[in-house]
Order: sequence, then C-alpha cells, then structure tokens
Amino acid sequence: MYPVLFNLGKVVIYTYGLFVAIGFITGITIAKREARRIGEDPNRIMDLSFYGLVASIIGARLFYVITNPGMFKAAPMEIFKIWEGGLVFYGGFLGAAIVIFFYIRHFKMPLGKTADILAPAIAIGHFFGRIGCFFAGCCYGKVCELPWAVKFTHPESLAPTGIFLHPTQLYSALNNIIIFAILWFYRNRKQTDGQVFCLYILLYGVSRSMIELLRDDFRGHIFFGILSVSQLIGLVLALFAVVMFIRLGKKTTD
Repeated sequence: MYPVLFNLGKVVIYTYGLFVAIGFITGITIAKREARRIGEDPNRIMDLSFYGLVASIIGARLFYVITNPGMFKAAPMEIFKIWEGGLVFYGGFLGAAIVIFFYIRHFKMPLGKTADILAPAIAIGHFFGRIGCFFAGCCYGKVCELPWAVKFTHPESLAPTGIFLHPTQLYSALNNIIIFAILWFYRNRKQTDGQVFCLYILLYGVSRSMIELLRDDFRGHIFFGILSVSQLIGLVLALFAVVMFIRLGKKTTD
C-alpha cells in the first residue's frame, strides 16, 4: 500500500516502522496501567518491556533471515533494514520470552502475575504491527477473488503487485484485537496467576495457524508436507498452553 509514509529530506519515515513504534508505546502504556492496577511496580514493567523489545526485534529479524536466507545473499547489509518490514513474530516472541524470564528471575518478580500483565499488551502491540505489515506489503496472502481482496500497486511493496490477494495482514490485525478484548475481559475472572498468559498463547497459536493457510509469502521449511514453521510452533505452544492452563486450574482446587 504505502511502504513510505513521507520523506523529510534525507530522512525517510517508513510506515511499517512507525506502526511498530506505535504498537510498542501502546503496549507499554497498557502494561504499566495494568501493573499499577494490581499493585506491581510499573517502572519495573517498563524496564522489562524495553529489554523485551530489543530482544524481540533481534529474535524476529534473525528468524526471518534464517527462514529467508536467499533474500540476503546478494546484499547482506539489507539484514539490518528492519524498518522496511521482515520480522517474524514467533522469533521475536521467543527472543523476548528468554530475556524477560531471566529478568523476572533476577529481580524476583512474580512470574505468573507478570506474564498476565504483559499478555494483553503483546496482543494490542501486535495489532498495530500487523497494520504496519499491511502498509509494507509483507506477510501477504494468496490470490483471492472475494469482495474484500486487496491489490498492492506501490512499486516498493513487498507483496506481488497488480493482483488481488487475501489481506492476511488485516486478518491478523483483527485477530489480535479480538484476542486483546478477550484477555482484557478475562483478566478479572481468572482463577490464578498465569492463566491470562496461557489463554493468550492458546488463542494466538490456534488462530495464527489458521491464518497461515491463507498466507502466500515464503513460509520456510514445511513439516510433514503440511505445516509451516509458524504453524508448528503455534500448535506446539497451544498444546503447552492447554496443559499449563489445566495444571494452574488444579492448583486452585487442591
């Protein structure tokens, strides 16, 4: 659509990067508000979010490079141009999860409660990130003849131009805002700490795997001739979330 929002002389403002920044600011605002509401230190949550952001960007880009190695053989410096698009959510999620886990352990923060604070923030931040994907043209869908199909025409778009495609980026954005609403409603109804985060993992893992069926950008290795890397990770995490959700529920009844 509009990969470049506008130019200020030699300074180029990329739409993708702008929406990622908006997503981070919105997410951290939500997380700080939630931390303050339940009596946790909002400044600690802010610091944790910053380290998680850095780790997520590195992890997301590394995952993208690993699954798309051919794109960077001729121009390896392109690896660093993250503002143009090309971040894989699960790479970012896993990178951030590792850093956040050790941060929580180091400062002796409550693991389940902290994870519950972050879950809605991740969902709303991801919503804005997917809007950025739509403008950049990355994460595009298969050829589509439905009334809401979209056609990318900008020459710098990462999506194929001149043909109607599934707007999978918007499907993902809608998916994330729905997940955010569910988590926001459920956070006051959970039985124990950690369940909001588990619900997020379950909902996102299953819904992302379904949206993957409509994606047509390079998906990396296909497992068993059916599952993309993201689908496999999503389904494994969803299964893990179900097990953890049940275990956490049992602890409240013991």
